[in-house]
Amino acid sequence: MAQVVNPLDHASTYRDSQSRLDAQKTQELLDRSSTLYVGNLSFYTTEEQIYDLFQKCASPEDGGGVKRIIMGLDRNTRTPCGFCFVEYYTHAEAAAAVRYISGTKLDERIVRCDLDLGYREGRQYGRGKSGGQVRDELRQDYDAGRGGWGAQAQRERREEVVYEHQTSTAGGGGEWKHANDNPFKRQREDDDEMEPNPQRVRDNDDVDTRSGGS
Repeated sequence: MAQVVNPLDHASTYRDSQSRLDAQKTQELLDRSSTLYVGNLSFYTTEEQIYDLFQKCASPEDGGGVKRIIMGLDRNTRTPCGFCFVEYYTHAEAAAAVRYISGTKLDERIVRCDLDLGYREGRQYGRGKSGGQVRDELRQDYDAGRGGWGAQAQRERREEVVYEHQTSTAGGGGEWKHANDNPFKRQREDDDEMEPNPQRVRDNDDVDTRSGGS
């Protein structure tokens, strides 16, 4: 459920890193843009949930409304990766969403909304090395709503597991640094101690036989 907080009147620091426009031209386009970039979404938030939230700032009586929603996708798996683009019919609606929706909660996460220069094909895919967003590539904390550990942290953990496995099995001795530490070897030695010496048994049998015959 969305929770309305104080309007965000300050200028955003969000910028499309691939844009080649200068600051003045960028600002001119943003001043009339009807497209929003929405970030910090849960991977499990649906398009329907997003529509229901952003429809609150739509003005259908003035010919407006939510035109379309483009879900951000992992470049490799084509699954949601925590962002989207929301297109309105008017700039006023987009500006209202930045003012009143950015900073509200959706799926227990505080979402961020920024005016965007406009969606173009290809921008729906994550730019991280693993296919998702760059922020999730570098993240070191665990975030259940965004796939758990960050991609880099997951790679480091997998490398640790492989290293530990290789170290523990090197030389065939496993983790036992000394022969006596091997529980299987100790078991064999214990079994040997418990088995009677065949030679002693034969000697004792001979003694018993001779004693019985005297």
